[in-house]
Amino acid sequence: MLKNLLLVLALLFSLSAAAPVAPSFRIARLEYGGGGDWYGNKTSLPNLIRYCNQTLKTNIAPDEATVEPGSPELLQYPFVHMTGHGNVVFTDAEAKNLRRYLTGGGFLHIDDNYGLDKFIRPEMKKVFPELDFVELPFSHPIYHQKFSFPKGLPKVHEHDGKRPQGFGIVYKGRLVCFYSYECDLGNGWEDVGTYPGDSPDKHDQALRMGANLLAYALTQE
Repeated sequence: MLKNLLLVLALLFSLSAAAPVAPSFRIARLEYGGGGDWYGNKTSLPNLIRYCNQTLKTNIAPDEATVEPGSPELLQYPFVHMTGHGNVVFTDAEAKNLRRYLTGGGFLHIDDNYGLDKFIRPEMKKVFPELDFVELPFSHPIYHQKFSFPKGLPKVHEHDGKRPQGFGIVYKGRLVCFYSYECDLGNGWEDVGTYPGDSPDKHDQALRMGANLLAYALTQE
């Protein structure tokens, strides 16, 4: 059912409506357990949605949804975003539902808001015990949608002096999860001025990469 929905969304994505119409779909933020701040970066998704509707001519609902990993409503959303600094715990039932969602056509973007890495890797192993995160090459199509990033993810914030990396989980040839690490992409989507040291160009670069993520998620086969 989700695969059929994605085909319809891909068609809508390619068309620019002449008059305002009802939103075609919503994207969601993952409300996970364990105590981590899943609610971080309050202005990030609304800004990304607005940017995509303006530059990609998508018709995404302006307000993000919130969905738990074990909820049957998860299957309604073609793109789900997850962020945080701290602890993450998926129950067995939640891991099973996430797997169902991702193998059925869904897409999960995990954004490390610094400190998430040591928690999310073992939890995603519950979802895909047989798979590992793999670093995607700079030639991967996710970096070359409407906007080109020949050197991969933009660096928004410095933490440990590491380079930004984009990891993926690939199931039967399909990228089902993209994990942005040491990048702080969601911070870059937030309102200009939220982080005084960030330039408008850094904000724009982050939004462009976010638009690439959505474009890829909605149109990949």
